[in-house]
Amino acid sequence: MLRSITCGELTARDAEKKVVLCGWVDSIRDLGGIYFVLLRDRYGITQCTFIEEENRDLFERIKSVKSEHVLKVSGTVKLRSEKDINKKMKTGEIEVLADDFEILSTSKLPPFEIKDEINVSEELRLKYRYLDLRRPKMQENFILRHKVALLVRNFLSERNFLEIETPFLTKSTPEGARDYLVPSRMYPGRFYALPQSPQLFKQLLMISGFDRYFQIVKCFRDEDLRADRQPEFTQIDIELSFLEMEDIFNLIEPMMVEIFRLIGVEVSTPFLKMDYEEAVENYGSDRPDLRFDMKLFDISDFFVESEFKIFREIVNGGGVIKAIKVEGCAKYSRKRIDELNDFVKIYGAKGLAWIKLMDGNFKSSLPKVVGENTLKLIFERLKGGEGDIVLIVGGKREIVNTSLGELRRKIAVDENFIKDGDYKFLWVTDFPMFEYSEEDGRFYALHHPFTAPVEILEDNPLEMKSMAYDIVLNGLEIGGGSIRNHRVDVQNKIFEILGIDEREREEKFGFFLEALQYGTPPHGGIALGLDRIVMILAGENSIRNVIPFPKTTSALCLLTGSPSKVDISQLEELKIKIIREE
Repeated sequence: MLRSITCGELTARDAEKKVVLCGWVDSIRDLGGIYFVLLRDRYGITQCTFIEEENRDLFERIKSVKSEHVLKVSGTVKLRSEKDINKKMKTGEIEVLADDFEILSTSKLPPFEIKDEINVSEELRLKYRYLDLRRPKMQENFILRHKVALLVRNFLSERNFLEIETPFLTKSTPEGARDYLVPSRMYPGRFYALPQSPQLFKQLLMISGFDRYFQIVKCFRDEDLRADRQPEFTQIDIELSFLEMEDIFNLIEPMMVEIFRLIGVEVSTPFLKMDYEEAVENYGSDRPDLRFDMKLFDISDFFVESEFKIFREIVNGGGVIKAIKVEGCAKYSRKRIDELNDFVKIYGAKGLAWIKLMDGNFKSSLPKVVGENTLKLIFERLKGGEGDIVLIVGGKREIVNTSLGELRRKIAVDENFIKDGDYKFLWVTDFPMFEYSEEDGRFYALHHPFTAPVEILEDNPLEMKSMAYDIVLNGLEIGGGSIRNHRVDVQNKIFEILGIDEREREEKFGFFLEALQYGTPPHGGIALGLDRIVMILAGENSIRNVIPFPKTTSALCLLTGSPSKVDISQLEELKIKIIREE
């Protein structure tokens, strides 16, 4: 090796040792006759000192060195004086008195400083991602990601799971997000698809007798992006046979305990469980953030016979009136309430009504026909008190739940209701099996069509419950899974409800339906989002900060310039013709 030790290891115990360091020039200080060069690698930073009186030729040569040059420095470890010790550095007790150095590589002036606190756009960081990844915080994120992946592998291996790879080039079976398609040169006009998940293959492994499987696997979905989504992402994929739902909970919870110990956090078990309907009705979301309260309360009954016509017609037309209480925020100004009013409209709400209790008096945006007694009763239901404000939305149930659910999250962040270092896990269960699309006039599987139903209700599919479960942490879904269909007759019935006829079934899933007929054990599993878990552990607000080379929110790679056009000869070889370019 070119170096004898890294830049993060030296301590007072190494005084008078001869060492050779390699790294990047982090910064330079010229004190006139003394030159300090801070040398950085992923292990830390060491101060290398060049003294003119000790070696004039060496001192003159070091003056040509710039930031981000790559150096090899040899010298002797010296203790710093008491007043010069830097307690913020692991190597702050020592310095290396240089006796020689070599420039291994020079560097252009970087487009931004290589330090944690930088005020540049994310686009610039992604374009020069290899420089962004030199920043200590970014390197810490990927060291943490490695530790999580290693822990998961060891945890599952110790419990008789086998890590088995499944194909990346597979069959397109679009039932959820759009597939990424890969053209076949050998079979013109035919396409592979990159897997949205290894779903069918891991179920086939159960049929094959590999009763405990896992894989840390890359998956692909051609869908619209958000801060916590990418077109390619990594999941911890787990499947096992001869189990019940509780077995999944009993496997994942201790694994999460071990994962969070990596950041010094003790997670308590068992995790709270909540059914889908309770989550949506009480928190406006199937992934509720439980770090704060602010539940949704149904106050529809106050308006069934109310003289307030708008709310009365909503309730009698099958809609709902719901409210949340915000403690200590009766001080909200008209401007602030207008901002919140505009916010709920994003989610389809017509507007936001309010009631305040200040100095023992009720104030409200509701018309006077509602009456002060009704205002008081609403406040009592929400357990409101002096200085609180109640925010109200009326309309279709789905719109009311969603808009108030998002509003409670926004207010909690804006008002700092969330404590740092607070982690609230939750299992959400009893999901509906199907959802209905008015636009398409058909049913869709809420999770995926291989989820087992609690029971078949052909006459009313929307009442069917599934044996699916999600694991939620701080308002983010970090994983989801289900008990699977292991009987071919049940699987065919699900396809019928979804409107997938026999021809389409055979074309898309024939191989799988055939396999189900050869002794399929009861089985189920879960897929955990590795990117999201590491994002939370690292205290980041975007998974792009824990993925080495991510795409933008518009699915572009600014570093490589992909997706990009290809040579016409490549298209001709694939028998592909571009009809229209956007």
